[in-house]
Amino acid sequence: MSEKNLQPYIPVFSVLLAFAAGSAIIALTGTDPVEVYQKMVRSTFGSGYGFGQVLFRSTTLVLTGLAVALPFRVKLFNVGAEGQLLMGSFAAAICGTMIPVTTSPLIAAPAALLAAMAAGSIWAVAAGLLKVRFGVNEVISTIMLNFIAQALTGYLLTNHFAVPSTVHTSQMASGTTLPGFDRLFGLSWHSPANLSTLIAILISLLLALLLFRSRYGFTLSASGLNPEAARHAGIDTDSRIIGAMAIGGALAGLGAGNLVLGYKHWFESGLTSGAGFMGIAVALLAGAHPLWILLSALLFGWLDYGGLTVNTMVPKEIFMIVQAVTILAIISFPALSALRKR
Repeated sequence: MSEKNLQPYIPVFSVLLAFAAGSAIIALTGTDPVEVYQKMVRSTFGSGYGFGQVLFRSTTLVLTGLAVALPFRVKLFNVGAEGQLLMGSFAAAICGTMIPVTTSPLIAAPAALLAAMAAGSIWAVAAGLLKVRFGVNEVISTIMLNFIAQALTGYLLTNHFAVPSTVHTSQMASGTTLPGFDRLFGLSWHSPANLSTLIAILISLLLALLLFRSRYGFTLSASGLNPEAARHAGIDTDSRIIGAMAIGGALAGLGAGNLVLGYKHWFESGLTSGAGFMGIAVALLAGAHPLWILLSALLFGWLDYGGLTVNTMVPKEIFMIVQAVTILAIISFPALSALRKR
């Protein structure tokens, strides 16, 4: 099989390799890997609560994965989804506490979501501007912005917005919250799955249309593949870079809809739990394709919660190894191919 024909199967090979490695480690602990995986499936896809937990965790990963995938189109590596998600979550929570309780949910919830998207977008645009104006590598700038976001939100929370003797802000106005699946569909899952899941799916579909069926998507690809040729063709490559970062940051910030508006209803220390960083892995496994990101996020969400359900059998950290091996395999196949050509 030629390298070109093999390319689409690399994610599948990577996942299989990761599960094989995970199975070997589980076996070394003296536990049957088949029993472990069977219990994971029963506890997640065989349970309303478990499946809701998987959907909830996957939703944030879809949005942070998209935040990484879009800048990929202009050959930018947005490592800052974690900081953008943090800023968006904080902005949404503060906006939600300031909105009068009498405000209609049709106004309050969109306002909080817009605040989250604006904060995430501004944080990402800062890296885009540094790239365009001064040639600063976006990997370095977004990593540094992650640290700044963590420090800034931590300072503001601790010194200005936390409820006394707690590490979280005040409860948001009821009109700003998003309904859960139990309320939306009359279920009895009692899980944190909420309207954000449907929003994330819709955005993935719209983003696929934008990237692959629109002129703007074509100009993004052209700007990434050959910036010089794109400029000669009249494409403003600088605006495409800033635009891609702006939309990516807004999508990461929108993850606050799931974490803050749909679940916690406040901002607290450690809220994001590294979901922004995991979005990088989700995007890599999906080849930065918006539709494949839905499946990639579902896999990582399943491993995240499924690992907790079998924690009495094996350490949940084993499934972090499975995630890590998946990504190592994804990036190793092209590297090995390049070495073979030398």
